[in-house]
Amino acid sequence: MVNQSMAALGNNRSTIRELFEYGNQRAAVVGRENVFDFSLGNPNVPAPDAVRQAILEEAAGDPVALHGYTSAQGAADVRTALADDLNRRFGTAYTGDSLYLTVGAAAALSCAFKAVACPGDEIAVLAPYFPEYLMFIESGAGAKAVVVPPSVQDFQIDFDALGQRLNEHTKAVVINSPNNPSGAVYSEQTIRRLAELLREKEKQYGHPVYLISDEPYRELVYDGVQVPFVPNFYDDTIVCYSYSKSLSLPGERIGYVLVPPQAADSADLYAAVCGAGRALGYVCAPSLFQRVVARCTGLTGDLAVYKTNRDLLYDGLTAMGYRCVKPAGAFYLFPQTLEPDDRAFCERAKKYDLLVVPGTDFGAPGHMRISYCVATDTIRRALPLFEKLAAEYR
Repeated sequence: MVNQSMAALGNNRSTIRELFEYGNQRAAVVGRENVFDFSLGNPNVPAPDAVRQAILEEAAGDPVALHGYTSAQGAADVRTALADDLNRRFGTAYTGDSLYLTVGAAAALSCAFKAVACPGDEIAVLAPYFPEYLMFIESGAGAKAVVVPPSVQDFQIDFDALGQRLNEHTKAVVINSPNNPSGAVYSEQTIRRLAELLREKEKQYGHPVYLISDEPYRELVYDGVQVPFVPNFYDDTIVCYSYSKSLSLPGERIGYVLVPPQAADSADLYAAVCGAGRALGYVCAPSLFQRVVARCTGLTGDLAVYKTNRDLLYDGLTAMGYRCVKPAGAFYLFPQTLEPDDRAFCERAKKYDLLVVPGTDFGAPGHMRISYCVATDTIRRALPLFEKLAAEYR
């Protein structure tokens, strides 16, 4: 018999998918170049040259070894190489046994949620958030997702709201910095305050409250901004990472879960991540790209393109009267919509073939997400259309 809840999830098309299909329909009418699709966070800069070189050199080796199974948690030498890179960059002392390689960040998050939570447990999610968090937590891990409203002034953390939503059932808190959709980067002050709060709650509840740090945009920052490495501030941290954004490899699906040895019950926690990977079918991440990222970790694509796009879009929209927190990382702008109903606003934007995603989908009504990982010329040609849209509200 078909699992009806899973069927319902499969039939529930996301807003982004609907926009993608709408964009294809409009492209057939007005031409692809005249549809301004800012809905999808798909990196548009090439991978670093070292990635192509690594692919070619690895592919020239023994094909049986290259394409064979690795161990379930990833090849030991690859995990060691990734741990060594983290140690060099962040002053840590990890070994390969702290890492579990996954099929992208989605698998990493799913494994982490399932590892820490049992039915009846709660996981706090800070808005604005990646929408799939809720599905991974509730349908995947069987826990309850508790949404914490955003601090829209700066998209740091509303600590009063967070504190009110933590209780003895809370097993974890999820953060995403640099953030999708706001582009905000949590400051060191924010991370320190969060760590202090969670340590207090651990003492109060008598059990660990894990901090699950979702970091696929870790290297994508601008203007000299530093992203705090969260495990250096809070012991009970689990890091979920993907190379999709930093190396411009979203289609290759490669990432990891990091379980630091200082985390509470770290051996059991790592075993639970491995068990979750097995239960969910996330074992033996793609072997070729395990080896590619081991050679290229820490590199990025051309961030100058993203910064140019960010500045062009932010300066243009704010000059028109759109209100927006300037993003410090990732490749998203998250302006307030010009009417309270963000869905209605985004629907009206379609009149100008501007495809943007309502903030309600990310737990932050009254906003819209604009992905600026597009051609710079696309932004230049779209700005007059954003001006026409704004003029309708004056």
